[in-house]
Amino acid sequence: MLADEQCSIPRRDQAPLSEIETAQLIEQIPGWKSVEQDGVPRLERTYKFKNFIEALAFTNQVGEIAEQQDHHPALLTEWGKVSV
Repeated sequence: MLADEQCSIPRRDQAPLSEIETAQLIEQIPGWKSVEQDGVPRLERTYKFKNFIEALAFTNQVGEIAEQQDHHPALLTEWGKVSV
């Protein structure tokens, strides 16, 4: 199951996931979408909150997990939402 996996940096000789593989895995993470940014496939999701304080707390939680996983996503924290 995808939720049990750890983040890892793909090896240079490792082929990227196919569109079919990506579609199968993304079914396990509701609310996320696959996008391409500057020619690089990425996962993206926006979380909504009641205010900036809640959004900031979430950002800090994601940051702690990201640091543990040695994976550092782009995070945009705004009033009432965080884009990952």
